[in-house]
Amino acid sequence: MSAHPRVRLDDLVHQPVRFSLLAGLAQADELEFRFLRDTLQISDSLLSRQASTLEQAGYVAIRKGHVGKWPRTWLSLTPEGRNAFNDHLRTLREIVESPPETSDAPGNEER
Repeated sequence: MSAHPRVRLDDLVHQPVRFSLLAGLAQADELEFRFLRDTLQISDSLLSRQASTLEQAGYVAIRKGHVGKWPRTWLSLTPEGRNAFNDHLRTLREIVESPPETSDAPGNEER
């Protein structure tokens, strides 16, 4: 019997806030920090921590700049981050869509 697909899930991606952040970034080339914060309904500090974790893993690029005199921060998926997110989604779909394997294990006997 082969290993259950759950062993291929990426713990960095699977955490709910990071998963939501990557899902948002997968829909656009780049998103502004405040937009992500408001969309995900999280605090600045939580978004900053999770974005930094993903940046350190090479999954997210963070760009800082200004709009007029106001500082802004934009986030985008790196190619590695897009691949990790897509692989994670494929694995989740495989878990959801795969029928359970039958075996002679206790609890699987016919009634």
